[in-house]
Amino acid sequence: MRGMLKAVSACLLVCASLLAWADGGAGGSKGAKSTPSVKLPGPAFAALETITPDHIRWHVRYLSHDLLEGRGTGQRGGDLAAEYMATQFAEYGLRPAGDHGTYMQKVPLVGITTLSETQFTLVPKQGEAMNLRPLDEFVAYDQTQQSQSDVDADIVFVGYGIEAPEYNWDDYKNTDVRGKVLLMLVNEPPSDDPKFFKGKALTYYGRWTYKYEEGLRRGAVGVILVHQTQMASYPWEVVRNSNSGEKSFLKIEGPALKIASWVQLDVAARLASASGMNLEKMMKDAQSRDFHPVNMKAKLKARMVSKVRNFESNNVVAMLPGSDHKSDEAVIYTAHYDHFGIRPDMPGDNIFNGADDNATGCGILLEVARAFGSSAQKPRRSIIFAAVTAEEQGLLGSEYLGKHPPVAAGKITLDLNYDDVKPLGAPEEVEVSGAERTTFYPSVEATAKEFRLAIRPDARPEAGQFYRSDHFSLARVGIPSFSINEGMKYKGHAETWGLEQERDYVEKHYHQPSDEYHPEMDFVGDSAMARFGFALGWEAASLPKRIEWQKGDEFEAARMKSGGK
Repeated sequence: MRGMLKAVSACLLVCASLLAWADGGAGGSKGAKSTPSVKLPGPAFAALETITPDHIRWHVRYLSHDLLEGRGTGQRGGDLAAEYMATQFAEYGLRPAGDHGTYMQKVPLVGITTLSETQFTLVPKQGEAMNLRPLDEFVAYDQTQQSQSDVDADIVFVGYGIEAPEYNWDDYKNTDVRGKVLLMLVNEPPSDDPKFFKGKALTYYGRWTYKYEEGLRRGAVGVILVHQTQMASYPWEVVRNSNSGEKSFLKIEGPALKIASWVQLDVAARLASASGMNLEKMMKDAQSRDFHPVNMKAKLKARMVSKVRNFESNNVVAMLPGSDHKSDEAVIYTAHYDHFGIRPDMPGDNIFNGADDNATGCGILLEVARAFGSSAQKPRRSIIFAAVTAEEQGLLGSEYLGKHPPVAAGKITLDLNYDDVKPLGAPEEVEVSGAERTTFYPSVEATAKEFRLAIRPDARPEAGQFYRSDHFSLARVGIPSFSINEGMKYKGHAETWGLEQERDYVEKHYHQPSDEYHPEMDFVGDSAMARFGFALGWEAASLPKRIEWQKGDEFEAARMKSGGK
C-alpha cells in the first residue's frame, strides 16, 4: 500500500511539474488530465525542478564579462573560460573525462594571422588589375599553415561548386581544375522541391566548408567564395569579423588550399565585367543542370603572408557514470565556450563578449550538468558533458572530439547540443531541427507535448543551421545529434515579435562586439530549454536500444561504420 501511495504521489508531482516547465519553472496551470508520457523517475523530476533561470544568468554574466576578453581560442580569456567550466564540473561531482585523468582534452591547433603584406590582385585579360582591400573587399587565409605562399593561377567560375550525384548535379562536368583558383557561389541551387537539395533547407553542399573541401579534393590551389547577403543568410560584417585577426585550424596532414577566401558581390561583378561577362547572367546560368565551368580569362595573383602560431586549446569533458555498470554506452551534451576574443585593430569596443553566442549554451550545459549531478538516482547510461573550443573557427573542437571521443562513437547513443539560446522570455515553441532524422523523434514529440511546446520547423532552413553548430561534427562520425533551441513564439508576444528579435540580432549583433550581457535579459526560456533537454537526455540514457539515424539518412553509413546494427 505504501509503495502504491508513493507511486501515485510521484505521478501527481510529475503532472503538476510538467505544466510549469514551458515557463522555465515560473509557474503554470494546474489540473493535468492524463499520465505524462515523459519517462522520468521521481528523483529525476526533483533534480530537474532545481533548474532555474538565475543559475543560467550567473554563468552567462560571468562568461560574457569583459574580464574574459571575448573567450578567444588560444587566448587568455578562452583559457579562463575553460578553467571555469572545469571547476564547475568538479563542483558538481562529475568525473574528469579528458586527457590523463583531467577535465581537459588538448586540441592541437595552428593559429593563422593574415598579415598586411598580403597582396590579393584580380587580373583580367584586358583592363586594369584589381588590387583588393583586405576586410573591405576580401578576406583570405592560407590553409597550408606556411608563413608565405604565392599564387599565380587562372580563375574558373564553377557555379555553386557542387557535385551531388543523388540530385543529378555536377558543376564540374569532368573539367580539370588542378592548379586553378575556383570562383564559386555560396549556398546551392534554389528550389521548393524537398526532393531536390531538400527544397528551401540548406544541405551541407551549400556550406562554405564544403566548397573549400571540394575545391581541395579536385586539386585547386584556391577558392574564392562570392558573398551575397541573401545567399549566405548573413551580411558581409559577419564574414569580415569571422575572418579577421587570427583564425585557428586543426593541424593538417596532407595538402591544403593556399587561398581560402571570400569577396564582396560587387568585386565579382567588376571582375566579370572586365572579362566581358555578366555576373548576374552567370549566376542565373549556374542554377541549371546544364551549367559548365567558365574560364574567366583572368588570373589571381596573390602573395599570402601569414603569422603562424602552433598552440593547444582545450575541450572540457566530464562524465557522470551510469547506474548500469555493465553498460559502456553514453549520452553526450555539448556547447561551445569560445568566441572571437579581442580585436586590437578595431576602434572603440573591440571585445567580442559572445553573451548569446554562446555563453547561453554554456550556462545551460552547466545547469543541466548540475541537475544530473544532484539527482539521487542516476540514469542507466553514462552522461558526458563537453564544453568545446574553436567552434567559431569552423567547429574545430567538436571535430576533434568526434574523432577522439571519451567513449567510442558507436557507444554514444545521442548528442544534445546548445548554441545561442536567446534570453527572450518564456517560449511556446522549440526547435529541434535534425531530431526528425533519428529514431528518437517520437520521444522528442512526446516530451515537447508534455512541456506544452510546439515543435517549430527550422525558422530559417535556408541558413543551414544543422550544419553550423557542433552537433554536426558528431553527426559526421555517426552519432545521432541535434541542437535544442527556442522557436519564434514567446508567451505574451505574437510570432512576428520573435521573428523581429531574430532579424535584429542577425543584422546588428551576431558576431559583433554588441553581443553583450544586459541585466534585463529574461532567462526563463533558457531554463525551459535546459529542463526540456534534461528530460530528453535522461530518457535517451534509459532506452533499451541505442538511438539510430533513420534509414537512408546521410549519416546512416557513418553510424553503421561506428558499430551499428
